[in-house]
Amino acid sequence: MKLRPLAILAALCAVVALVLQAQFAPVPPAKRFAPVVAYQPRAVEKDRRSPDNTFLTFPEWYLVYSPDEYADFIVDRQPSEFPYLGHVGQLWQGYYAIHNATKNDYEFNTDYHVMIGIIAGSTTAEYGLKWGYEAIVGRVTEAIRFGKATPEDRLAAEVAREYVRFLDVEPWYKFDFIKPLKRLWTETGFWSSSPIRSWERKYYLTTDFLTKAAYGWVIKQMSESSYGIESPMTAVVLDRFPPAARIDLPEIQVLETYADGSVLVHVPRYQAFTKHALALAKHEVQFLEIAGNRGAIMISVIASGDVDTTRWRTILRQPILTRPGKRRLALSMPVSELPSALRKLEDTGVVVEHVYDY
Repeated sequence: MKLRPLAILAALCAVVALVLQAQFAPVPPAKRFAPVVAYQPRAVEKDRRSPDNTFLTFPEWYLVYSPDEYADFIVDRQPSEFPYLGHVGQLWQGYYAIHNATKNDYEFNTDYHVMIGIIAGSTTAEYGLKWGYEAIVGRVTEAIRFGKATPEDRLAAEVAREYVRFLDVEPWYKFDFIKPLKRLWTETGFWSSSPIRSWERKYYLTTDFLTKAAYGWVIKQMSESSYGIESPMTAVVLDRFPPAARIDLPEIQVLETYADGSVLVHVPRYQAFTKHALALAKHEVQFLEIAGNRGAIMISVIASGDVDTTRWRTILRQPILTRPGKRRLALSMPVSELPSALRKLEDTGVVVEHVYDY
């Protein structure tokens, strides 16, 4: 992949990030951890991932959280009311925060920053166009619609939720947008109680699905040619793997058991890793290494009230724009402290949203 045009795009996106950052609360002062003493990872080379990935993956995951909010939002509210521009601002704020968190501790990861620039830039364009369209055309057809939702509106809500479930286990560009496009033209008729709204939604959704299908295909080719096909598993070294945990977590694959009782295992990646990490923490299993790393790992939580974060480094605080009273906190701690942190946070009533497993 030729990086020059992409680097230019990333640079332009970085300028946008600095401008948008001024619209949000500043990132809290960073608490630094002492660097981890050099060690030889037990995970084989292909299972190791760069230590800064735990931070750099946040913008990608924000593009999971945003559709998740949208899927919930349009169940009982108008699509035109969704805060597209607010989400653009939060996406760039998140990028600014993770850049701030990594710039002093890790070498600049050019390839990853370019990739973030591409996805954040394209999302900025997409959300900007959707905001403009919904603010004008969408509001008009909503106003003249009879009843709460047309068949096309209901299909859009169903597909939005299917898309979010898919993102828990696979990158967005692997989603088959042609399938919902076919459903749009075979499961909804050409006439409804609100024909103008139905026809307008057909146009809107057809354009959206076709554009994402084409763009997703391009991104998939670029990603796989540059980075290869991503493994669906994360290599983890545990201090032990008790029988009860083996029964509760059958998807974990034991690769090697060491003389001291510690084990090298494969744990399902992406959102499934969070569920497994929480379960292992409840079994009081200790994490010794994740994807070849023993240094800092980042998690995000959703909280309604105050959360005592003094033991950990706070990377980012953001309100959940469509869920008043709730906010997202991104925190980091050493890998060795992850289980105790997960237990403590759950005990205080917060929701552990994601563990960023590099």
